[in-house]
Amino acid sequence: MRVRGPRGLRFLFQDCGDDHSSGTMAEITEKIKEQVGVEMGYHTIPKCRAGLLKYHPKLEDLPERSMKDSYRTAVLPLGSDVKVRERHVNYLGMVRGGRLIEEMDMLAIWICHCHVKLPSLPRNTPLPYTFVTLLVDSVELLVQAKADIDLMLSGHVSWTGTSSMEISINVRQQEQTIAKGIFLMVARNATNTGPAPVNPLKPTMEQEKIYWEAAKERKKKKTTPSTCLDKTPLTEPEQKLMYELFMRTRGTDILWERSNVEKPDFSWISNTQRSTVLLPFPENRNNHNTIYGGYIMRNAVEICYITASFYAGRRPVWQYLSDVAFFQPVHVTSILKLTAYVVYTSDKHMQLMAVANVLDANSFSEVQTNAFHLTYLSEHKVKEVLPHSYQETVWHIIGRRHFQAFQNRK
Repeated sequence: MRVRGPRGLRFLFQDCGDDHSSGTMAEITEKIKEQVGVEMGYHTIPKCRAGLLKYHPKLEDLPERSMKDSYRTAVLPLGSDVKVRERHVNYLGMVRGGRLIEEMDMLAIWICHCHVKLPSLPRNTPLPYTFVTLLVDSVELLVQAKADIDLMLSGHVSWTGTSSMEISINVRQQEQTIAKGIFLMVARNATNTGPAPVNPLKPTMEQEKIYWEAAKERKKKKTTPSTCLDKTPLTEPEQKLMYELFMRTRGTDILWERSNVEKPDFSWISNTQRSTVLLPFPENRNNHNTIYGGYIMRNAVEICYITASFYAGRRPVWQYLSDVAFFQPVHVTSILKLTAYVVYTSDKHMQLMAVANVLDANSFSEVQTNAFHLTYLSEHKVKEVLPHSYQETVWHIIGRRHFQAFQNRK
């Protein structure tokens, strides 16, 4: 979903001045560590924060906040900092999409810090909260950003629940909007053992009310998701499509076996698979030694990019990411496995699905932690991809739903 409204974020709070500038993205990372009281250096057993539970507030004690209160801007100094540029540049001299999502996720965490205000918290006491990325509604890449010109990131809280916050993020380069994203964050207590209340959001001006209503509409749609097959059964046209796929790929001969020779006019979904196994390191951890969601999203985008490149036979362009849910935390001692597939195609577009699994470093048991859905655009028409099994047919239909949502996003 796009954030709609007659005026953008930068116009909504254009008179805020420097009070809402948070410096560079690197400085934001340090500010987050300082606010939660993270000790310098890596410790296999994180510092105990149980003592902060006594500052756990009640919802009725938290003052209302406006969108302007949480509005923050930050600079990604690609033009002046060579080290930052090297981390974010791709082979074409443009900004890496995965790195951009990672930065947007970090800004969303910082905006949560700026929104929450505890009047009774003693001065210089660490914030008794942990903020976790629960869901990424969407991230849309509008224009390829150059890696030698500064990026300006901005955002604010656009909706709140009891312990959750929706964060709207905007990325610009030379006054041109590069990307937009909607992140749903959840507040946890100091020990990350239960939910924590957040300050209620009260729109104060007309434009804030527009953002609030748009966020409420997104929330309403999330309660009845259309892309999840386990919550939204097959429609009649989809049932017909499933039968047509069966007839195209297997015919009426039940003894027909899958040929190892790929058909010239389509590819099997299973043949598009690409996987990678990663060993997360402490540099990507939060104060509870779990891996940031932005790190996982970056690697999902990159494995999908590789998968789409192999399928298209050339370098595609990432356009859209939607409905990223975080089911399980990834501990710093875990092993992360990412597997990507092309599940649906339409002319020049490819819809990809990536699944992230966590492998316990001791037992090597495997649990799914994420599912990602990304849309890529090729320079030329790509070969159709078709399912061979029932499971692949489900993926195909879910991918089709996500692609239709991408087409209807405006």
